[in-house]
Amino acid sequence: MSFAGLDPSGGAGLLADIKTFEQHRVYGFGICTAITVQTADQFMSVEWLPVTHILAQAKPLLTSCQVQYCKIGIMPDIQALLELIRQVKQLAPGIRIVVDPVLKASAGHTFHGSIHQQAWKELLSEIYLLTPNYDEALLLAGMEDGEAAAKQLSVYCAILLKGGHHKNKPGCDTLYTGNVIHVYPPGNGIVFPKHGSGCVLSAAVTAGLALGQSIHDACYNGKVYTEKLLASHSSLTGYHYK
Repeated sequence: MSFAGLDPSGGAGLLADIKTFEQHRVYGFGICTAITVQTADQFMSVEWLPVTHILAQAKPLLTSCQVQYCKIGIMPDIQALLELIRQVKQLAPGIRIVVDPVLKASAGHTFHGSIHQQAWKELLSEIYLLTPNYDEALLLAGMEDGEAAAKQLSVYCAILLKGGHHKNKPGCDTLYTGNVIHVYPPGNGIVFPKHGSGCVLSAAVTAGLALGQSIHDACYNGKVYTEKLLASHSSLTGYHYK
């Protein structure tokens, strides 16, 4: 299941997640958290759905189907995100949650105006995996080094630190699970920047977990899938194929 915003361009958010799920041969439920007006390179506006409306979409599916994994994308603030997570866990005990902490759109729009680090620590204790990019990890941990920030955050849950914004190790992703660290270097092919690549990666990892892969294998395979998307076209949008 994906909780995400509706991006009319199809490059990010709910539509991108469902495309990714389909390519992984898992059936994806899609719950809308926001209506956005955007293209691949411009963000115009967002209309947030209340948590009650989001849960109204999810409840019939969570109570009638065995949803084992879900990912959550854009939400208006940490309080709404934390409320959603706790309600989802009540509706589906044992569900494992992957959160892509979308603090800022690739087109430049900032979703979360301020970072409440204590609230984020509470949230991390409720989820299975967080997939921040380098800049998001710095903000969430209040630190100046991305690797140190990810390691600190991994005290609460597994952290997949994405390398797309890493100045020193571009394209190098790192998984932190307790004291174990897995490094995923970039492939050798030519890739292009893509609108929504972070959404696709987190969705691909969630799909891998739903298929029974270990978190290490799901993160590795998710990266391989995302790099295929990045290599598929030179524009900001790409094609999904496995």
